[in-house]
Amino acid sequence: MATQPRSTDDILREALEANGQRFTEQRAAVYHFLASTRSHPTADEVYLQVRSAVPVISLATVYKSLETLVGCGLAVKLTYGDGSARYDGRTDPHHHARCLSCSRIVDLPGQVPAEEIEELHEDTGSFQVTGYRLEFTGYCADCAAERRGASEAMAHG
Repeated sequence: MATQPRSTDDILREALEANGQRFTEQRAAVYHFLASTRSHPTADEVYLQVRSAVPVISLATVYKSLETLVGCGLAVKLTYGDGSARYDGRTDPHHHARCLSCSRIVDLPGQVPAEEIEELHEDTGSFQVTGYRLEFTGYCADCAAERRGASEAMAHG
């Protein structure tokens, strides 16, 4: 007999319970949005999207829900040197590319081979890697074209 795929609510309930957290309508709405988007939204962007499903939700509740999801392993928080953060509903191994102009983030497939991580440990003799985050920075196609257009205009102007 074929097993039925688990619903997002089942996945959320199991992860929350395993971490001593309660299932709430607000957490479910935040999780459903993150699980359904390929973007890497800020907490404010999550709030604006989730508000249509749960009109009484507050921005503070969205922040708390996001942190709970991160703590339960259902989301990843991408933090930056300027203090900003974005959230990723994908928790499988993958990399990111971030546009330096518009801040758009896209997922890239792949992971660092285990042998390279082991080699890092051997090379340093004392550093045990427990995780990593690889991000490429540059310009998305739209911003790169805009930059080229601006450079060409300055060269001819």
